[in-house]
Amino acid sequence: MAGRGDGYRHTEVRGTQDVAWAQELLDHLRPTGRDVRRVVAWLADAVQGRVSLQDGTGALLAGTRVPVDTDLVADIVAGRIASAAWEGDDRHLRLVRVERPAPSCAGVLAVARTAPFDRRASDIVTHTVQVVELLLRAREATAAGRRLERATSDLRLAILQLLMVEDTVSARRVAAGLWPGLLDTDTACVYVVEGSAEQRDRLAEECLDATEEQALVVRCPAMDEHVIVVTPGEAAGAALRSLIVRNPGTFLGGSARQSLARTATAYGQAVSALAVAHFRPDKAAVYAERTHPERLMDPAALREWTAHVLHPLDTLPHHTRAELLATTRLGLEFTAVNAAKVLGVSRNTVRARMERVEGLLGTDFSDLTVRAAAHLALNTQIGLAEIPAVRGTAQPVPVRFADLLTGTAVRAWAHDLLGRLDADTRDLRRTLRTWIAAGGNSERAAQILGMHAQTVREHVRGAEPVLERQLLAAGSDLYEVVLAHLAVGDLEPPVLDRAKPGHPDSPVHG
Repeated sequence: MAGRGDGYRHTEVRGTQDVAWAQELLDHLRPTGRDVRRVVAWLADAVQGRVSLQDGTGALLAGTRVPVDTDLVADIVAGRIASAAWEGDDRHLRLVRVERPAPSCAGVLAVARTAPFDRRASDIVTHTVQVVELLLRAREATAAGRRLERATSDLRLAILQLLMVEDTVSARRVAAGLWPGLLDTDTACVYVVEGSAEQRDRLAEECLDATEEQALVVRCPAMDEHVIVVTPGEAAGAALRSLIVRNPGTFLGGSARQSLARTATAYGQAVSALAVAHFRPDKAAVYAERTHPERLMDPAALREWTAHVLHPLDTLPHHTRAELLATTRLGLEFTAVNAAKVLGVSRNTVRARMERVEGLLGTDFSDLTVRAAAHLALNTQIGLAEIPAVRGTAQPVPVRFADLLTGTAVRAWAHDLLGRLDADTRDLRRTLRTWIAAGGNSERAAQILGMHAQTVREHVRGAEPVLERQLLAAGSDLYEVVLAHLAVGDLEPPVLDRAKPGHPDSPVHG
């Protein structure tokens, strides 16, 4: 039989009173019934025969295998004929070409029955092929849409990961192709929307709608319940708050406005605010601009100390140095596993980079006082246009870390913060001090204090609402509390370079 010129079959049901099958076939085009396998099964029942749908390679797509002549199938797949009929040995066979979306090759629908094909059976086969072709096109369109959605989602994640390692130039370049102007800004806010893992895809779509696609919306690679939103605009916060109101069981945390290079810092602030949002009636919170200890330090001294601490990294190539600094900054803020997910690398890579920084700085990140000092240096460094050179400084004596904490303002802040714990009869302050000295290890702290490890954890958890800071989750809040303990003299100063006697924070300095 001849093929079609326009690629479509134009047939009608003519002169038949038995059209109930037509309605049944149309029902398979309803949204709830679009399944090629069900249509093929229906056809077999309607014509009281056996039906198979196979692709050009002979792979079975639906139905039960029907023996067919391979030469006929090859002719149909190649388009030399559109259909074929065969009969013999009490078997009647129809083969019909089924168009499939490119780049797939055509398929073949084979229908076999013991009775000859009358008008009704022929009409059913012809119309069923049309329905199968429609369903195959719809399925491919849906699959293509999903592939595009996944690719777009992956691209958004890649842009976020570039921002996390301070590569704003590459992030802007990648974003410009699909979202022109999205990152044409110097500053942005980061929000984290939390819901259930099951509803996250829907929440992500609602975030895109709420921000009118003028924000970078990313499904968090570290937390299945989180959606991250990086937005340069001011209106996004209100839009996301209204989204939280409409969705029970969701929460919103937002950062202070930060430069794009400080996206990782803003992300940490948003996560911190999210913890507070769980206790707010409106289920939303923005990172509080409370007094941070670094703002109470002598700016010039802080800059010089930072330059001394990070000077060993200055000899590295720029890209390597930026990569190590960004990874360490995230590794100090989050667990190695979550930092790896956010950066799109393995946790072993995160640990290896941090170990390299440890080696260059000659220190040990298992010590919480060291981590707090390194965190201070790294976050001071990112805010500087350039680190002033150590050589040629006007300071006759290098600034020590302890010098940064001796100022009246810093010490007053520290005494005020830790003094909040004094009213608790459980002596939370003693437990917290011991726990920090033990590197945040509850078991070791319990041995020193002569109490159960669970009691230590309960004391630390009890200090969190009093200090209004998260402590059990390592990050900025914990390091501020560590700095407070150092400022009041409750902890020994950290050793930042044990290998260099001339280093201001070396134990053998002076």
